[in-house]
Amino acid sequence: MDDNLRDVLDTLGLTPAGSLQALSGGDSAAVYALATHQGKVVIKHDDSARLHGEAEGLRTLKEAGTSLVIPEVLGESMGWLVIESLDTKPANAHHFAALGEGLRELHGVIGATHGWHQDNACGRTPQPNSPLADGRVFQRERRLLPLSQACYQHGLLDAALRRRIECQADQLETWLKDAPASLIHGDLWSGNVLATSKGPALIDPAVYRHYPDVDLAMLTLFGSPGAPFFDAYWDGDKPADWPRREALFQLYPLLNHLLLFGSGYRSAVERCVAALEAYQD
Repeated sequence: MDDNLRDVLDTLGLTPAGSLQALSGGDSAAVYALATHQGKVVIKHDDSARLHGEAEGLRTLKEAGTSLVIPEVLGESMGWLVIESLDTKPANAHHFAALGEGLRELHGVIGATHGWHQDNACGRTPQPNSPLADGRVFQRERRLLPLSQACYQHGLLDAALRRRIECQADQLETWLKDAPASLIHGDLWSGNVLATSKGPALIDPAVYRHYPDVDLAMLTLFGSPGAPFFDAYWDGDKPADWPRREALFQLYPLLNHLLLFGSGYRSAVERCVAALEAYQD
């Protein structure tokens, strides 16, 4: 076991009762389970700044006081993060309905501006969060344009597709209303939602304040949480422009996947842009 990790565990009063057991699912960090004489914990090893952002995000979500389960941050230091281990179970319709209710509660926590007081990361991608008053400007200047530029510079977008993305970013004010800045998880794909005996749990956040559609669109990017979730979240009819908003807010995570995982995601980016362009006809 790494000496720095031993020091972190000693500081927390945790005595290992076994060796580190690798867990799957970490795209950027190494993730482990560890049995200790004080109970089981989850340990992550990664860049210190990324881990600090994750730890702050977990604390923020927990302090929001919603019905969602958020693992407790036990400690972080020297590139190691130690958090509470959660006992999981298979998800069912009740889980997804509770997730919808809890996420609606979270999105009801409103801030004055879109963004966050510090930058963080979405996976390994640095995420600029300098606050802006208008959510459409934030989506353009802090999300779509920086990431499309990064993908272009890495040879993952050609000039034509980049211009199409920039065109969509420039037109946001023509159809998208500004909205209050909701507290969001920020990286809410299905793998970051767990079903537990205490209710749905969220892990691995990249928090900031923005349109709640960010979380909803991420949940539907690789599947769907289904009708029980949306019935509980919308608590009525979904917005008439949801399909267009869904396409918009899936563009940033698709660009991020393109940047992180390569050209296999280019066609998905192009389909997303084409879907947005279809609404202009």
